Amino acid sequence: MSQAGTTRMVVDDAIQDIKNRTLAGISGDLSRLVCLASTRDYNTGRYHHEGLGSHFSEEVAEFALEACHREVFQQLTLISLEDLVGQLESYVRSASAKPAEVIDTWEKLQPYRVTVPLECEPLSAEVFFSNIRTALAIVRFRRMRDSKAPRSS
Repeated sequence: MSQAGTTRMVVDDAIQDIKNRTLAGISGDLSRLVCLASTRDYNTGRYHHEGLGSHFSEEVAEFALEACHREVFQQLTLISLEDLVGQLESYVRSASAKPAEVIDTWEKLQPYRVTVPLECEPLSAEVFFSNIRTALAIVRFRRMRDSKAPRSS
């Protein structure tokens, strides 16, 4: 087997490790995307994961994280707006901050912009941003509507 073939197998093993260990315990692709993006250095665009890098190598870990990041992002760009709203609602509920605070911050600071893979088509990124902004508006509207709904005894 060639060096490239062996390297590809090792990267594939690392990808499976990420999917089985890190991502399997995270509900929803939006939460997975945030997790994967958080392994990327914002100054260099390089990915780092201490455990994965020590088990495989830093280079293999970086390739695997980048591949998983691209895959999850692509899956998110293909889901319906309804599904994205559901995932955003779930993400907001699971955050350590109050839901209203998360929504406000996402609208003002737009942290979802750093979740896009580095080698992403500009049009895909813009569609994703637009979908997230729309989903945020829907989530905000639903929360306002639900807070104003009369409560039955």
